[in-house]
Amino acid sequence: MAERRPIATRETGWARALAATIARTGLTANAISVLGAAFAVVAGVAFLLSSGTGWRGWLVVAALGIQLRLLCNMLDGMVAVEHERATPVGALYNDVPDRVADTVILVGAGYALAVGGWTPALGWACAVMALFTAFVRVLGGALGTPQFFFGPQSKSQRMAVLTGGALLAAMMPTVVRAGQVITLTLVVILVGSAVTVVRRTLRIAMELRAHAP
Repeated sequence: MAERRPIATRETGWARALAATIARTGLTANAISVLGAAFAVVAGVAFLLSSGTGWRGWLVVAALGIQLRLLCNMLDGMVAVEHERATPVGALYNDVPDRVADTVILVGAGYALAVGGWTPALGWACAVMALFTAFVRVLGGALGTPQFFFGPQSKSQRMAVLTGGALLAAMMPTVVRAGQVITLTLVVILVGSAVTVVRRTLRIAMELRAHAP
């Protein structure tokens, strides 16, 4: 079984109760993973639609879509493990939709509010770095080290920053100010993701050297 991302919320009573309720409905962990990607598409589209009228509302929808995506990411593992609904292809459903979700959300954020400039490029760059953080994590696992989920911009941390950025942008007095908030948010994610890649790579190298014959 693939290593699980440490999520503190998984141990809360409401999360356990919700996972148990979902398990009783017969909904599979794989279906929950796909549903999480669908919520990510909602978030990405909402970011794109924020370029028109009602931009504040669309930014709130984007933030909600991000959080629902993360909720599905937590629940799919709980249903699979705690309620014994794991399947032979569960690891694929756990990781592949996540990569799609990260890309759709971050690229969409780059086009939010139609602020122009280099923000769209920032969104694409953040998406690439998000893929790179996951690649390094999985590569470590393939080389025999633990899969390292630490940040400063792991998946949950990236999405927390972007959620906060979207909600803060929605409270700005003008679309220009809101665009500046989104741009700054993407810069934080990009820089933090680069640091995450370096930290994970160095940790993997240290583990490999420590266990070398």
